[in-house]
Amino acid sequence: MYYVYILQSEKDKSRYIGATADLQKRVKQHNGHGTKSTKLKTPYILLWYCTFVEKEKAYAFEKYLKSSSGYAFTKKRLI
Repeated sequence: MYYVYILQSEKDKSRYIGATADLQKRVKQHNGHGTKSTKLKTPYILLWYCTFVEKEKAYAFEKYLKSSSGYAFTKKRLI
């Protein structure tokens, strides 16, 4: 299984979108300063996630959510 997820920083309310095969481990990495792109804004809470069977579909959806139309979709439909 693969997961696409949205985290929100409790520090400044910014959001981070990612994809992984191990959601619990990845959230712990983000909160444990193990991720370069998010270490300055910890702690994070998990706002939303979706499960995919196929890795390619998960990463394609992550890419879409990071696009401008995906950002609008996220604000309107997911969060």
